[in-house]
Amino acid sequence: MEERARSTGEAGDPVGARDQFSALLPVQERVLGREHPDTLNARSNLARWTGAAGDWAGARDQVSALLPVYERVLGRDNPDILKARTRLASLTRAVGDPAGARDQLTGLVPAHVRVLGPEHPDTLFARRNLAVMTDAARDLATARDELTTLAPTYVRVLGPEHPDTLGACRSPIGKELSMRQR
Repeated sequence: MEERARSTGEAGDPVGARDQFSALLPVQERVLGREHPDTLNARSNLARWTGAAGDWAGARDQVSALLPVYERVLGRDNPDILKARTRLASLTRAVGDPAGARDQLTGLVPAHVRVLGPEHPDTLFARRNLAVMTDAARDLATARDELTTLAPTYVRVLGPEHPDTLGACRSPIGKELSMRQR
């Protein structure tokens, strides 16, 4: 059921994915328990698709409620928790608080580096998100500097045509750097 719900969302139906995860969650809680890692992942997926369906505040609240349970069950530096904390920052921006999102990611990027390493794709994604949130918070020079540093790493680690590289290189500075690396 979980794979079907995820596929529904990825096929362009976030409302359908949200509804399927909403139906799946009580079953997983009953069968596996409220704090089983698979149940927690289903809650995280429900939050993801709730946001994608347009309820950013509801998704943010779901992730906020999930994080303390995740941390208690899996430990603070679990990669799933790092993803959930990154999602919380994105949702914080979506509800209109780019400075709050930037502040959340500022504290989160060092955890990504420590747990996953400086060139892990999730670490690169967190750094890119930090640059995007910094730009949204109107600190353009710092965002530009981070993208300037980050773009060549994306090209080297993921390749010049990887979708994440293309996203990181969207700025004029990033495009110029990626072209020099080819």
